[in-house]
Amino acid sequence: MNLEYFIAKRLVLSKDYKSSISSPIIKIAISAIAIGMIMMIVSVATGIGLQQKIREKVAAFNGHIVISNYDSNQSDMTLVPITNKQDFYPNFSAVPAVTHIQAVVNKAGIIRTESAFEGVIFKGVGKDYKWDNIKEYLVQGRIPNTIASLNEEVVISQFIANRLNLKVGDSFNTFFMKDNGYNLRNFNIVGIFNSGFQEFDATYILGDIRHMQKINKWKSSQVGSFEVFVDDFDAIEAIGEQVYEQTGSTLDSKTITEKYSYIFEWLKLFDFNIIVILIVMILVATINMVVALLVLILERTQMIGILKALGASNWSVRKIFLYNASYLIVKGLFWGNFIGITLLLIQQHFGVIQLPPENYYVNQAPVYINWTYIMALNVLTVIVCLIVLVIPSYIITKISPVRAIRYN
Repeated sequence: MNLEYFIAKRLVLSKDYKSSISSPIIKIAISAIAIGMIMMIVSVATGIGLQQKIREKVAAFNGHIVISNYDSNQSDMTLVPITNKQDFYPNFSAVPAVTHIQAVVNKAGIIRTESAFEGVIFKGVGKDYKWDNIKEYLVQGRIPNTIASLNEEVVISQFIANRLNLKVGDSFNTFFMKDNGYNLRNFNIVGIFNSGFQEFDATYILGDIRHMQKINKWKSSQVGSFEVFVDDFDAIEAIGEQVYEQTGSTLDSKTITEKYSYIFEWLKLFDFNIIVILIVMILVATINMVVALLVLILERTQMIGILKALGASNWSVRKIFLYNASYLIVKGLFWGNFIGITLLLIQQHFGVIQLPPENYYVNQAPVYINWTYIMALNVLTVIVCLIVLVIPSYIITKISPVRAIRYN
């Protein structure tokens, strides 16, 4: 322990310091750092959490990459079927980043009950469908059995169930249009999901792919599209190019960032918002620390003069105040981290803050707690504050020992 640190410690712990004129300003500086850290932790955790949650929901209903015919429209209503006898199906071994591929058929229909009707897209899925993505949002019942023989089991969203006054165990009629009339199918509800993503909740019901193949008069080897899942969303553009190269000239492939560009462009705004919040919070904390340090230096002018008279160098005296400032910064960071992380844990476990799903695609504010990010924010704050504080500490070099000792 060097002399500067010892003096700084005594200065911080002294009763004179705690009752001095600078005490309220010091408390304000500590509070500013704590509040700034709370804001930074919460903004980063909720911003990244919202981005990841929305990505997961979009991928749950579409996969990360969709392979289809060029004639498919925005809703993937395939006019010409695709054979599932492809080199990339059922194992996309040519692209190592692909973790799963599944075949689906989407077809528009109208659900009709005694009191209402609703337009939907029936998503026909097979035994290769990745139900794990839907199970997370299942609020009642179970998933349909698409492995056994053909049956009428389906899952629908809570949004559609509420609009049509349906529940688990109910059955309903669905009309599918064709050139010279319509096809009627009766389905039984075995599960209800609620993803909070209203664009999908208001649209999709999921059931056996064989119903759609029969209605379309397709062979069992013909499907509408393939949904591809990858292991690294951050590299989805590069992986999408690799997948496109392996699909052949007759098929098209689109990543969900292309298909739902309006959603992901909106998500990119969160990165900008987070950066702005970080800059503003660090700036506010730094300004408060600068003011506190200047007040503390002016209040301790006599002590500075005595130390200089005893032979202390300017840098030694400056380090005393920088050590003192470091203590105050760490104290502010401690309370900021404690309160910020506590708030995130409360939100994560109890979902206190609710969001309108029609605007944010989620029911509650999601949080993403990453200790690497939190440590990086703390280190960044300390480094920036100390670098900036070196500048006002330069005033110590201008203090004359003789005048300082006589200072009253």
